[in-house]
Amino acid sequence: MPDPALATAHAAVAHDLHGRWDDLLDAALTYRTWWLTEWPAGGPYVPGLLAQDVQEAVHAGADPLWPLCPTCRDHALFVEPDLGADSFWVCHRTGLPVAEVGKLPG
Repeated sequence: MPDPALATAHAAVAHDLHGRWDDLLDAALTYRTWWLTEWPAGGPYVPGLLAQDVQEAVHAGADPLWPLCPTCRDHALFVEPDLGADSFWVCHRTGLPVAEVGKLPG
């Protein structure tokens, strides 16, 4: 993983997912490696995009281990914004931010 933006993004998302869905994260990283070569200025967006890629893959498979809202504890978190440099986890119920990508409490 030669690009520092990819390495940082991978570490941030892996931290929040606690080592689960590594295969989905690796697949997303492969795609985003290509994406970043096409848009080199997009480095700041990669953490949120990686989290969203894994999120979409997990939700498509209805995996119950996806990070739950630490406040409500009964529904999954989502990543916002869809494209932004400062991505964060959002409570689906309240719409309020919970933590930056890479800073989700264990």
